[in-house]
Amino acid sequence: MIPSIRVVVADDQTLVRSGFLALLRSEDGIDVVGEAANGYEAVRVAKLERPDVILMDIRMPEMDGLEATQLITADPALESVRIVVLTTFDLDATSTRHSGPVLPASS
Repeated sequence: MIPSIRVVVADDQTLVRSGFLALLRSEDGIDVVGEAANGYEAVRVAKLERPDVILMDIRMPEMDGLEATQLITADPALESVRIVVLTTFDLDATSTRHSGPVLPASS
């Protein structure tokens, strides 16, 4: 048996987050292990659940998805976590702060 992919969904819009959760929960092989409404919650859930993948919205209150992504990828204990960045907005200054993938800091 193939192990399930453990997923966290981070989006501040309840309706969007609920939609992703419903879609993911309906799929075999995907185990939703957490959700977050802002970047702080995303980092906390990542540390607690150690998911395989986080679906991360860019624009969220309190801490945006890019800052949360930086904190998660900089944590050696979370080096196996992969982050898929989501947005419903056109590219702008917020979403283009990084010209490439956010990679873990070198040791």
